[in-house]
Amino acid sequence: MLSGPLLDVAPTRPTRQARRARLAVSVLFALNGFIYANLLPRYPELMSALDLTKAGLGTAIAGAPLGALVGGLFAGRAIARWGSRRVALTGAMTMAVVFSGVGFAGSWGALVALMFVTGVFDALVDVGDNAHGLRVQRIYGRSIINALHGVWCVGAVAGGITGSLAAAAGLPLTVHLPLVAVVVVVAALLVAPLMLPGSDRSEVELEASDGGEGDLGAGAASGGDVALWRRPRVLGRLVGLGAIATIGAMVEDLGNSWGAVYVVDDLGAPVALAGSAFLAMMTALLIGRFVADRAVDQFGPRAVAALGSVLVVIGIGATMAWPTLTMAYVGFALAGFGAAVMIPLATTTADEISGLAPGTGVAFVSWFMRFGCFAGPPVVGMIADGAGLRLAFGVGVAAGVLGVALAPLLAGRPDRRARPQD
Repeated sequence: MLSGPLLDVAPTRPTRQARRARLAVSVLFALNGFIYANLLPRYPELMSALDLTKAGLGTAIAGAPLGALVGGLFAGRAIARWGSRRVALTGAMTMAVVFSGVGFAGSWGALVALMFVTGVFDALVDVGDNAHGLRVQRIYGRSIINALHGVWCVGAVAGGITGSLAAAAGLPLTVHLPLVAVVVVVAALLVAPLMLPGSDRSEVELEASDGGEGDLGAGAASGGDVALWRRPRVLGRLVGLGAIATIGAMVEDLGNSWGAVYVVDDLGAPVALAGSAFLAMMTALLIGRFVADRAVDQFGPRAVAALGSVLVVIGIGATMAWPTLTMAYVGFALAGFGAAVMIPLATTTADEISGLAPGTGVAFVSWFMRFGCFAGPPVVGMIADGAGLRLAFGVGVAAGVLGVALAPLLAGRPDRRARPQD
């Protein structure tokens, strides 16, 4: 709960090492958003080049979350064995290199295979980035995780712009995506020395030695590696948090996977504007995440998540009701702003559950979230082929309604007596 150790830590000024580590992990979050976003505006070209239907594209895209489901099974163990630093760095570089091969895919099967392997490494990077970011957050003694996810949006917006410019210039994917890989590898190598050294347990043990109570408590500090199936209440809570994160991911995926197809095929926009709906959603996500830490401190996670879910319903519903380019921008932006807090709040709460080793809660929520990412694209694609993409967006409305129902799983209004220093 956010009323636990995150808000109960005495306010301290971050050390130089902590600030450098925050910069490094911020760059890694940005790179993670940047890689995949470069391809999104070019989906229409990819569909044409491989002669794919919307359902064919959707099932090919689903290769990535399927791979992530597999990778997520090993993410917790990878963090325990090699640490979040090594997993985040190595995973980012490998993911970028593998993803660069998408431009060379000559068939649907080759595209699925490349997306699958990309998804495996994306799951490892996701957990590594979040686990390392939460290490830095514990040193800061206040919430920074929403801002880190906001930096991911900066990277995604930058990737979307880069992809749109590459599409407008007619740059072949066989040149575009390898250039992206070079940028990612160089940037990761530059920030590697700035990341936190040592074990991922270090900051948890420090909190315990300082008398920290709350949801982390001594169980997490001592390792507390009890099998989840022997703790049904903990498992049930993790499943609920995973569902909240899944809602956020599914809403994002509507913009990621289908925004370009919708504005080009359904609304008749030129290819140069293919990435515009995606950019509208990502920009709103960015703004939402940078203001979320203060909103959560003021109103509590439960109220913020509930309001965000209502905005998702309104935004996607408006896009369905008024099929114009302007309303597509407004609707995707509202949905993105509303969904901004889902994944960070679910991840933070899972990381603070008592008795779990560092990274375990994050890995579980991330892995569970991949189910939604895996099911979403083919379901939307099949509905779109049968009834049209506009009606298929009803999946997003349903996700928003479910978000309102699940919001009580998060904490209420925080205890203001222990408000952290800004």
